[in-house]
Amino acid sequence: MKEKVIYIAPALSSFVNSDIAFLKKYFKVHVNTYDWRKKSLVPFYMIHQFFVVLFQLSSIKSIIISFGGYWSLFPAFLGKLSGKPVYIILNGTDCAAIPPIHYGSLRKFFLKLACKNSYKMATVLLPVSHSLIKTKNTYYSDDEFSFQGVKVFFPELKVPMQVIPNGCDGEFWKKPGNKNKSPNTFITALRPKQWLGKGGDLIVELSEQFPHCTFYIAGTDRPDFVKQDNKNLIFLGELSREQLREHFINAQFYLQLSIFEGFGCALCEAMLCECIPIGSSVNAIPEIIGDSGFVVEKRDINLLLQVISEALKTGNKKELGELARMRVIQNYSAEKREREIISLINGTPEYR
Repeated sequence: MKEKVIYIAPALSSFVNSDIAFLKKYFKVHVNTYDWRKKSLVPFYMIHQFFVVLFQLSSIKSIIISFGGYWSLFPAFLGKLSGKPVYIILNGTDCAAIPPIHYGSLRKFFLKLACKNSYKMATVLLPVSHSLIKTKNTYYSDDEFSFQGVKVFFPELKVPMQVIPNGCDGEFWKKPGNKNKSPNTFITALRPKQWLGKGGDLIVELSEQFPHCTFYIAGTDRPDFVKQDNKNLIFLGELSREQLREHFINAQFYLQLSIFEGFGCALCEAMLCECIPIGSSVNAIPEIIGDSGFVVEKRDINLLLQVISEALKTGNKKELGELARMRVIQNYSAEKREREIISLINGTPEYR
């Protein structure tokens, strides 16, 4: 009979669902989530969650939490009190505070307090990249906000940390061998609230400067402030995984122009589909790209124009796309993440 674990998350994103899927192969998984965006209901959710977790404590092996926040506070407390292991997966926004772009849970007093106390009571913290522990990000600015990570905001934190990167499914995200890329095509994925944080404004400028190229933005419809006569800038809206895969298969380049990026799942998925990556020099993005693409050192449109021109002129596009796929398979596979998390939960380091 399978042992039981509780998996807690503020929303069921694609990478959360991926974690839940592989955990179900080994454990009976109870998923706990609420619509935490409804601020007026947060106290009710916390109280309800407290009793849900409390009543299951005696029958569970461990508590797994994705993202630090209000939802992690009581489960971490109950785990600490009962001696049940608590693993908090740190994904990005729960390790950052960048007020100028309204990004990061740690810029909000009470949310930061909830994160701090949750992290202190955890058994192990599981950041998806080393940069979420401590990093200096000079892509956006050289001011005080360039220093990010849990150890920057909570230097007294003594809890063990183990970096386990996100993993992507190389069998699903795959370009058929007989499919050719459309020349001079770029794609990025972002949600409306991520417009500035993921460089939507820069992509608009790129589309104006490179009229012979086509730029696709997945995940959002055309904002009202983007003019309609820009015909080579195409907004795809919300897409299913299958639809997004088709666009990744077709596109020659993937743009990840984030100001802060905990990991970059969409970047890896695009690279698995042999898109040549072009990314900002933040967090794990340069490490993921390696020598398979291009890195932009500063959030400067003139520098970005130079990088795009260089990328368009490169003569080994097919080889770079193949190299991009190989980098993700070797370093960021779903199987590797599964092995490391199951090993941790079962306490079997030899399984890694």
